[in-house]
Amino acid sequence: MGASTHRYVIALGSNMRVGSIGGPRQVLAAALAAMREGGIEVVACSRIRTSRPLGPSLRLYANSAALAETRFPPEEMLAALQDLEARFGRKRRGARWRSRPLDLDIVLWSGGMWHSPRLVIPHPLFRDREFVTGPAAEIAPHWRDPATGLTLRQIAARAV
Repeated sequence: MGASTHRYVIALGSNMRVGSIGGPRQVLAAALAAMREGGIEVVACSRIRTSRPLGPSLRLYANSAALAETRFPPEEMLAALQDLEARFGRKRRGARWRSRPLDLDIVLWSGGMWHSPRLVIPHPLFRDREFVTGPAAEIAPHWRDPATGLTLRQIAARAV
């Protein structure tokens, strides 16, 4: 990892079919490929898990996590991930937690904590979501949450 390279833990989720791609599991695989094409090197990826939705959605989610390296600082990474979500058909309007073709969240960043009007790292809700902590601990078990000092493995063990 070079001096201008940033490392991220990214949570991936989908609970919708995307026309030419397929179901949620295929969407996640295609999203990882698109990340690589967009200047985001995927160093590791967890297995895909199925989880129940939060909120009003009735469809099960496919969830995974990726350990990624890129030259993008946090705000640029957020923009790149949101552009990717839009390419997969995500529209950022309407009810929160509704079905979505692709959801990409920055969970952790190698620079520690980040706070801006558009982005907070660590992701404020990740510690309570087993569908995030389990996959994240699978790929980066010793990464420490800068807010709590706990490793992802410790956080995942508490979330179950």
